[in-house]
Amino acid sequence: MTSTWLVTGAAGMLGVDLVEALARDGEHVVALGRAELDVTDPDAVAAAVRDTAPRVVINCAAWTAVDDAEAHEPEALAVNGHAVRALAAACGPRLLHVSTDYVFAGTGSRPYREDEATDPVNAYGRTKLAGERAVLAHGGTVVRTAWLYGEHGPSFARTMIRLAGAQDQVTVVDDQFGQPTWTADLAAQLIRLGRAPAPGGIYHGTSGGRTSWHGFAQEIFKLLGADPGRVLPVPATRFPRPARRPANSVLAHDRWAAAGLPPIRDWRAALHAAWPRLNPS
Repeated sequence: MTSTWLVTGAAGMLGVDLVEALARDGEHVVALGRAELDVTDPDAVAAAVRDTAPRVVINCAAWTAVDDAEAHEPEALAVNGHAVRALAAACGPRLLHVSTDYVFAGTGSRPYREDEATDPVNAYGRTKLAGERAVLAHGGTVVRTAWLYGEHGPSFARTMIRLAGAQDQVTVVDDQFGQPTWTADLAAQLIRLGRAPAPGGIYHGTSGGRTSWHGFAQEIFKLLGADPGRVLPVPATRFPRPARRPANSVLAHDRWAAAGLPPIRDWRAALHAAWPRLNPS
């Protein structure tokens, strides 16, 4: 049977939301997680695309352990670069590939445009940029996202919910800025893009608005009915990590107009909508 949608990395936080959304819409979808497809095996990737004959392929598979990538860049590149190249070669323009804000240095003060020069500051960003270039070389589409949280996996939001019930005070970085993005919102946007007669290239799939990790945590505490003053602001230097993080991860969304689509809604509105699924108690 011909498959309309093929989702790789289907067992991850975004992949699960994507497959569920497609199923709710009555789409025929083949969902391949790590157990079903080794994306680092080019022959297996080519066979999966050939056998399912998809109209749209959405790649959610990735090495996402940012700090581990510093010590294991070749292994991260195998997943984020070489595997994506094989998938892009097999899919061509049918491929929608999920990438990251980490392809930028994060030193600017304004939102990064889709056509802005890339300059990753860590191994994870370098490997993801390699994947982007492969997708674009084969006429596919790249959707960059950032600060993901959702119902089906670990995230900053879930960590804050847990810590709010376990600690009197929580220290959170206040000098890194971005756009918290609900995976259900990103999944819906990817589906809309896959259905639209949209040009390939680069799109930015993050929520609207801007906040710091500290501001994000304070909003979570408010939704919990907890005192947001319990969230204490600290600089990123208080939490040294192997991989440098961009200070500015805010992305611009101008290119959605070319696809005839609105960008994703504001991060605060999305968090409020997501709340019953993040904290069902």
